[in-house]
Amino acid sequence: MDNHEFPFTKEDVVLAKERIRPYIRETPLLASGFTAGNDRPVYFKCENLQVTGAFKARGAFNFILSLQSQGGASGVITASSGNHGQAVAYAAAVLGLPCTVVVPEDVIAVKEQAIRHYGAKVESAGRTSSARIERAEQLAAQRGWVFVPPYDHPWTAAGQGTAGLEVMQQRSDVSAVLVPIGGGGLISGIATAMKETNPGVRVIGVEPELANDTYLSLQAGKVVDIGANHTIADGLRTSHPGHYTFPIVQRYVDEVILVSEQDILQAARDLLFNSKLLVEPSGAVPVAALAKLSPQKVGTGSVVCLLSGGNTDPGWLASLLTGLAFGDEVKR
Repeated sequence: MDNHEFPFTKEDVVLAKERIRPYIRETPLLASGFTAGNDRPVYFKCENLQVTGAFKARGAFNFILSLQSQGGASGVITASSGNHGQAVAYAAAVLGLPCTVVVPEDVIAVKEQAIRHYGAKVESAGRTSSARIERAEQLAAQRGWVFVPPYDHPWTAAGQGTAGLEVMQQRSDVSAVLVPIGGGGLISGIATAMKETNPGVRVIGVEPELANDTYLSLQAGKVVDIGANHTIADGLRTSHPGHYTFPIVQRYVDEVILVSEQDILQAARDLLFNSKLLVEPSGAVPVAALAKLSPQKVGTGSVVCLLSGGNTDPGWLASLLTGLAFGDEVKR
């Protein structure tokens, strides 16, 4: 597949960066004290410190601002397990649009409360990404509003890719970046930005073992739907990769690593106690994968872990603080 056949390119990510600059933070890239491979230094790209607490604000603002440049909308609606919904609700409030967010029936309460805090209406539908997206698209059609895809749209993914541009500007010697994979919007955007800047950078995706739809899809050479899943990383509970994002993942992502629930919990605990960073389970998965990296996988430069968000469930955080999860002690 030639570059011109892709839904967006690095140039679109560059334009997105300028478009959203007034509304988002350039998050820090922090030395972590961790190493990977042959003692390569590891840095954390702290999207847990982004507005609304996750990287999703980048894509939400880029989508709605791009929409406004093409005639606008009377309202926006989206589907989300939490973070994208918060981002769209916040962007809609800033830009003066009414907003509704369709969440799963088992949405984490603190994320639903945050969505409502930004002024959006909330409706629940099913427990899979497919179910809530279907309902959101139905509501959008009924109201004449515009559906803001959580990951599977060039505007959304290009906005998420601005985090990759920042990484390249903040650390010129990056040789590998580890990125969580849900629907693929974040990693397809980052991979496009970084690979089209420096093809030698290794882009490594990380998924929970319980939500391995992209891993299985890459093995099958086509999109695979795994249905509902129950990983603790609620932001990665998509049932299949996106139509737009998957071909980009196929071309640009070097590898996908799977991590266990125990790996994710331990990584989140290490981030909290050792690095003093509050990171939700979905954002901790790249750190959980560090131990699985060989020197050949990371190259000779710095390694970056994309910490995608910090919107944690208070109950889960309490279990993390006490060292307990699912009734089992978290091993140090």
